[in-house]
Amino acid sequence: MSIVRRIFPSDIDALRPRLACEITPAGVLAARPGPVAEIGQAQDVVTHFAPLRMGVLVPGLKAPSLTDRAAVSAAIGQALEPIAERSNKVTVIVPDAAVRVLLLDFDTLPAKPADVLPILRFRLKKLVHFDVDDAAISWQMLPKKSDETLVRTVVTVMPADIRTEYEDAVHEAGYEPGAVLSSSLAALAAVTGDDPALLVNRNANCVTTAIVHGPQLLLFRTMELSENGEAGDNRVIAELQQTVSVAMAYYEDTLDSTAHTIYSVGPGGASELDRLLALPGVRVRDLIASRESYGTDVPGATTGMLAPVVGALAS
Repeated sequence: MSIVRRIFPSDIDALRPRLACEITPAGVLAARPGPVAEIGQAQDVVTHFAPLRMGVLVPGLKAPSLTDRAAVSAAIGQALEPIAERSNKVTVIVPDAAVRVLLLDFDTLPAKPADVLPILRFRLKKLVHFDVDDAAISWQMLPKKSDETLVRTVVTVMPADIRTEYEDAVHEAGYEPGAVLSSSLAALAAVTGDDPALLVNRNANCVTTAIVHGPQLLLFRTMELSENGEAGDNRVIAELQQTVSVAMAYYEDTLDSTAHTIYSVGPGGASELDRLLALPGVRVRDLIASRESYGTDVPGATTGMLAPVVGALAS
């Protein structure tokens, strides 16, 4: 079962649309499932991309994140219109910087979801620096290992005004928001197999490192990069390298093995991330390789961006 299916309760997941779009500072990538694949092959997706001009979307936990909501809404419509079929419901993928994802351990949790939420809000008040009383919160308890006694829970929390910004932009484009996922959580659902995997999602002003091992999410950490730093800024590169080094050390300590492969998620693709990390003996590869231009005339605009929409559409 995929990470995304575990993060959201079954009643929400059952309604997750078969149409998705990721909203990024570079633009909006929309996708829907393609033709049924042949036996033994992964299902393809049909995609379309609409670019955004720089500065229209500045991801974060404080509103406004969309400095020109009309432009974002127009890009959502331009990306979805060529591929949307009959339904107007869409899974919305937002930047990691707009969401906080936490791995929390509990001795036990109530069986009724209505009784869980107050406990989570109480814990989150000590962990996040925004109002959680009205925040959108989703959670799911992960399967226990044989030697575990605590209940490990993946909690996603998004400020109410930030979620409203993104949902309003989708509504104004003529579509109905379904599930709202962070970019890296969506991408984790595109991981196949039970072997451990280390993901790095470098997107705009933040980088997320995540480690998944079969049904277990072992690490999920989002770090903001220096403000106003360009991709080639030495300070930003150093912060990126440090963040990945910490994740690799955690991988080695937790799994008693070395991460020889890093899976790249996000704009720029594996070759760009490999150049920035400069890690000898470590292979950097795209989690989902780019296979087409996604309808854009801008060369390389969507390189590395496929994993989140593929994961959001995973069954």
